[in-house]
Amino acid sequence: MLKVENLEVYYGAIHAIKGIDFEVNQGEIVTLIGANGAGKTTILHTVSGLIKPKTGTVKLFDSEISSIEAHKIVEMGMAHVPEGRRVFAKMSVQENLEMGAYTRKDKENFDEDYEMVFQKFPRLKERRKQLAGTMSGGEQQMLAMARALMSRPKLLLLDEPSMGLAPILVDEIFNIVQEINKAGTTVLLVEQNANKALSIANRAYVLETGAIVLSGNAKELMHDEQVKKAYLG
Repeated sequence: MLKVENLEVYYGAIHAIKGIDFEVNQGEIVTLIGANGAGKTTILHTVSGLIKPKTGTVKLFDSEISSIEAHKIVEMGMAHVPEGRRVFAKMSVQENLEMGAYTRKDKENFDEDYEMVFQKFPRLKERRKQLAGTMSGGEQQMLAMARALMSRPKLLLLDEPSMGLAPILVDEIFNIVQEINKAGTTVLLVEQNANKALSIANRAYVLETGAIVLSGNAKELMHDEQVKKAYLG
């Protein structure tokens, strides 16, 4: 579904991503783990078209997308939930969801999608008219995920969905990620909480300073001494 080959990304003179290769197959949850500054968010931004790579290819459904504009990539079936939620603070929950569906032409199907996201996130239904900026961090995270689902993505990129949330909400968010995946959406997950990420993922890639240093079955990596020492405490 997603295939990244020999990806090189620079910020000015800084070599942020160093010739990485990875892939995400249909139906999987794949996680990228690593310390702060390892390049995880840069990879998601590059995959979703927000940053252009210096070299390398990004293929979605066998189509090269690294030079395509970000909104066109959404139309192709990819949605990105950015780090820090980035909800439209002065818009209501309902209006944020409408923005998520902006690229879609099938307006007649919106009602069933509202019901789908409200089923997954009942709290959003209760707060349908509330301004997004007045909601708690956990509610904003749910809204950011629901907004992305309104584009009916085949591939969902999630950047640090548990950041800043209370432990009970972290569990809820990860349960929802698994539900979204079981309902047919493939997930590429970037997450600081390596334990949680590995517990729900099929496969994982471990990043250090812009390079992939380990990859494999997520459950096996949970028991890898190197990973345990560096990321699992």
